[in-house]
Amino acid sequence: MLGLLDWWRRRRSRALPFPEAWREVLGRRVPFHARLVGDARARFEEKLKVFFHTKHFIGAGGLEVDEEMKVVVSAAAARLVMNLPGEHYQRLTEILIYPGAYHHGDRDRVVLGEAHKWGTVVLAWDAVRAGLANSQDGHDTALHEFAHVLDVADGAFDGTPVLESHAAYAPWAQVMTREFVRMRGKKALRRKGVLRRYGATNEAEFFAVATETFFEKPRQMKEKHPELYELLRDHYEVDPLAELEPRAEEA
Repeated sequence: MLGLLDWWRRRRSRALPFPEAWREVLGRRVPFHARLVGDARARFEEKLKVFFHTKHFIGAGGLEVDEEMKVVVSAAAARLVMNLPGEHYQRLTEILIYPGAYHHGDRDRVVLGEAHKWGTVVLAWDAVRAGLANSQDGHDTALHEFAHVLDVADGAFDGTPVLESHAAYAPWAQVMTREFVRMRGKKALRRKGVLRRYGATNEAEFFAVATETFFEKPRQMKEKHPELYELLRDHYEVDPLAELEPRAEEA
C-alpha cells in the first residue's frame, strides 16, 4: 500500500510545472545547475520537483522552512540520482532542518547532519549553504547525508548501496575495500589526501565522503584514485568532469 501511495505521489508531482522562480533560486544557491544543459537539466529538474513534492520538510531549533530552503535541499538530493531512473529515495520520508550546527542528545559534539534508517535526514541549513557555496572543497553536508540514504536503501549502513546487478557487487567490494583499507593506513592518516579523513571512520562514512569528493573534486579524485572514480562514475551514471568543461558557446 505504501509503495502504491509513493508511486501515485511521484506521478502527480511529475504533472506539475517546474516554477521559474525555482530556477532563480538555483541560479543563486546551486552553482552546478548552470552547468547542466539540455536533457541533463531536464532530468535534474524532474528529480528535484518530485523530491520537493513527495518529502516532508520540518523546521527545528526555531527555523521556519521556506520554499527556497526546500528547493536547495531537493537540488542536493536530485544531483545524486538525476541519472538513476528508478531511484527516488523511497525509504526517505522527512527532512528535519536546523538553522545551524546542533547538539545530538546529551553529547557535547555538534552535528551538521545525520541520516536514520527509519526515513529521516537531519541537516544544518548553514552547512547546506556552505557546502553549495564552496563546491570544490570536497565537503558538502547535504550530498554526504543523501549518500547515506542511498547506502541504507538495502537496510544497512555498510557502504554499499543497491547496485544495478548482482555482478556489480564483486568489483564494488574489491575497489571500495582496497581504498578504505588504504585510507586507514598509518601513512595515509598522517597526510592530507583528496578524500576527507572522516571517511576512515567506517565503510558507510567512506562511501559518503567518496561521494562528496567525486562530485566536488572530480579531477583530483580521477588523478589520485582512478578506480574509485570510475566505480562511482558508473554507479551514479554521471561524469562530474564533464560539468567542468566549457560549453561550445563559452569556448
